[in-house]
Amino acid sequence: MKKIIGCLFLLICLQACTAQKAQEQKINGVSFVANRNPVDSTHVSPVQLVNANYAAVMPFGFVPQKDKPQIIYNTDRQWYGETREGGRNYVSELHKAGIEVMVKPQIWMRNGEFTGYLKMETESEWTALEDSYRNFIIDYATLSQEEGATIFCIGTELEQFVTNRPDFWTQLIIDIRKVYNGKLTYAANWDEYKTTPFWSQLDYIGIDAYFPVCDDQTPSVECVTAGWQRWKEEMSAFAKAENRKVIFTEFGYRSVDYTGKEPWKADRSMTTVNLEGQAQATQALFDTIWDEEWMAGGFIWKWFIKHDEVGGPENNQFTPQNKPAEAVIRQHYGKY
Repeated sequence: MKKIIGCLFLLICLQACTAQKAQEQKINGVSFVANRNPVDSTHVSPVQLVNANYAAVMPFGFVPQKDKPQIIYNTDRQWYGETREGGRNYVSELHKAGIEVMVKPQIWMRNGEFTGYLKMETESEWTALEDSYRNFIIDYATLSQEEGATIFCIGTELEQFVTNRPDFWTQLIIDIRKVYNGKLTYAANWDEYKTTPFWSQLDYIGIDAYFPVCDDQTPSVECVTAGWQRWKEEMSAFAKAENRKVIFTEFGYRSVDYTGKEPWKADRSMTTVNLEGQAQATQALFDTIWDEEWMAGGFIWKWFIKHDEVGGPENNQFTPQNKPAEAVIRQHYGKY
C-alpha cells in the first residue's frame, strides 16, 4: 500500500512539474505579416525552421484621417490577410503546424501617421470612434475564440486614445472577456507602457520594444547590452509592481546603420545596409532580456509569408529573413 501511495505521489509531482514547465514556456514568436494571398504549409514551414513556437496574426482596420472617428475593416479593398477570412486562414494554418497564435488587430492611419496621435476633438467624435473601435475589436476577439488563439491583443500604440478615454478601455476589456476566454494584452509603445492604466485587467504587459540602446553606426553586442540596462531595470520593477510578466509584442532592428539609436524609425532616407548591426543588436537583446523571470517572450518584427522572396543581403528593412539575424533568432529560439 505504501508503495502504491509513493508511486501516486511521484506521479502527481511529475504532473505538477510538467504543468509548471509548460506554463513557463517562453513565447518565441514572429509577427506574421498579412499578404494578398491565403497561406498553406509551405508558408508556415519557415516559421517552424526558425524554431518559433508562436506567431502574431495581424488583421487591419483603416482610419482615413486621424481626427475622423471611423475604422474601416474587412472590406474587399483590403489584402486577404488583413481581413477576417484571411485571419482565420492564417490562424488555422499556423495551428496545423503546432504554432500558437496571438491575434493582434491593428490600425493603419492615412499616410502612415503614428497611431499614438489618434485623437478626437469633440465628445460626439470620441463616442463614434469608441463605437467603431469596439465593433472592430469584438469582431476579432470573437474570431480568436472561434479559432482557439492563445493570446488576443486589444490594441497597438494608441496612447492618446487610451489617455483620453480610460473608462472606455476598462469597459472594452470587460466586453472582450465575455466573448474570448484566452490571455489578453495590449501593445504599448516603448515610451507609453508605464502610463497605460489597465494592466491589472490584462494578463501580460505588452511592449513594442523599440528602446534606444546604442548610438554607434554598427552597434556591438557590448554597446547594446549596456544600453539595455536602464530599460531592463525599469521593466523589472514595473512588472513586479503590476504582478504581470512582459511580452515584447514587437521587437527587432532594421538592417541599417545606427539601428540601435532610434529603432522605431522606418525612415526611407535610411538606406545603407548594415547586416552586422542588425544581427548584433538582436543577439544582445536576447542575451540581456530573454531569460529574465519577468520576461514572457515576444514577437520579432517582421516575418513575411513568402520567405524565399524577401529580406536578403540588399534589404535594409526590419525583417531578419535571409540575413545573419535570422540565424541569431534560430539559434536562440532553438534553446527552448
